[in-house]
Amino acid sequence: MATKYKDYFDRMISTDKYKFDEFNKLYNEYIKNQDGLQEKYNAEGKEILKIIREWENKLCSQTEKAGFGNYSTNLSEKFWTEVRKTYPLIDYIGVVTKKESMFLIKKIKL
Repeated sequence: MATKYKDYFDRMISTDKYKFDEFNKLYNEYIKNQDGLQEKYNAEGKEILKIIREWENKLCSQTEKAGFGNYSTNLSEKFWTEVRKTYPLIDYIGVVTKKESMFLIKKIKL
């Protein structure tokens, strides 16, 4: 019998199999070319993060209702560790890379 967080992780992957299969293709490309695919990775990764957070909430909601807040935090961390085993670059979703500065500071001539 798998632990609860592993069970929820496996159920998450199987429930949204098509979305995770598509994300896996992009993820494998992203590993090879992070700079060129960052925007696409951010856009498609948003949906995957939403799914992951929904399953994290499902996992932790019952323990929080029962008054086990500390246990819930540990459970959440274990769940995210499981996610990061499969997707080590999951935290790169949302990274903004800009080559140009957003503003300039002009020198004052005295």
